[in-house]
Amino acid sequence: MLRKILAVLIVCVFLNPAFAASKPGSIQIKGSDTMVNLGQAWSEKYMELYPTDFIAVTGGGSGTGLSSLISGSCDIAMSSREIKEKEIALAKQKGVNPYEIKAALDGLAVVVNPKNPVGKLTADQLAGIFTGKITNWKELGGENKKIVILSREVNSGTHVYFKEHVLRKNDPNSKEEFSPQALMLPSSQAIADEVAQNTSAIGYYGMGYISPKQKAVAVAKDNNSAYIEPTIENVMSGSYPISRPLYLYTNGEPKLLVKKFIDFALSAQGQAIVKETDFVPIK
Repeated sequence: MLRKILAVLIVCVFLNPAFAASKPGSIQIKGSDTMVNLGQAWSEKYMELYPTDFIAVTGGGSGTGLSSLISGSCDIAMSSREIKEKEIALAKQKGVNPYEIKAALDGLAVVVNPKNPVGKLTADQLAGIFTGKITNWKELGGENKKIVILSREVNSGTHVYFKEHVLRKNDPNSKEEFSPQALMLPSSQAIADEVAQNTSAIGYYGMGYISPKQKAVAVAKDNNSAYIEPTIENVMSGSYPISRPLYLYTNGEPKLLVKKFIDFALSAQGQAIVKETDFVPIK
C-alpha cells in the first residue's frame, strides 16, 4: 500500500511568508509523522469534494507541528501525543489558545526483521531492550546477535509516548531513558527501512507503517497475560497494550475553512479513511 511506504508525502511546502496560515482558500497542516499519511489521505479526498480549497500537509514530528501552531505558521497541528503544559503556557504568551480534537486511535507496533525468530515480547522485556538492560537476542530466545535499537528522535510524539508508556510504565516518578546506544531516526519510514534490511534491529512506529518487510511483535502486559498483536480490532477492544489517541490542535475552536476540514475528518467518510489507512476510527 503506497501510503504505508511513503513516510512524508508533501502536497506543498510554503517557504514564503506570503503563504501564511490565514491565506483565504487554503490551510496548512503540520506535525506528527505518524499521522502524515492519514492527513494526506484526508486532504486528497477533501480536495476532490471541494476543489476550490487547498490543503497543504507536512510532517516533521508532533513537536514541530505544535511549535508551528504556536508561531502561527500552520492552521492545524497533528500530534500523536497530548500538548504539554509548557507548550500551552508558551502558546498563551503568544496569544494562541490550543484547542484539542481527538481524531483517531493508533496502536504502536514494535517491529523486527522477518528473519528474526523472536516474535513475542512482554512489556518488561521491551523496557529492558530499549533501556539497554537486554543487549543480545539470545537473552530472548533468538540468535546470538547484539540488539540494534531504533527509536524516533526526541521531537517525535511517538518517542515521547513510547518512553512514558513502555520504558517508564506510566510511572510519573520514573527516570528511565532510552539506551545511549539507541539510534535516533528522523521518521517512522526510516525505522521501517532499517528494520527491513537489518536482522538485528528492533524499532517501533504507528501500526499503519507495517508492511511485509517488517514483522510486528505480539506484546503481553506481563508474564501471565496473553500476547496481543497490533491490529485494528485489538486496539479498538483495548486489549493491545501499546495504543494511543491521535490529535488535531487548532488555535481556538475551529472556524471557517479549518472547521470545514475537521468536520470532514470526523465525519463518517473521514473516519472511513482512518480505517483505510490502518488507524482506528474514534466512532
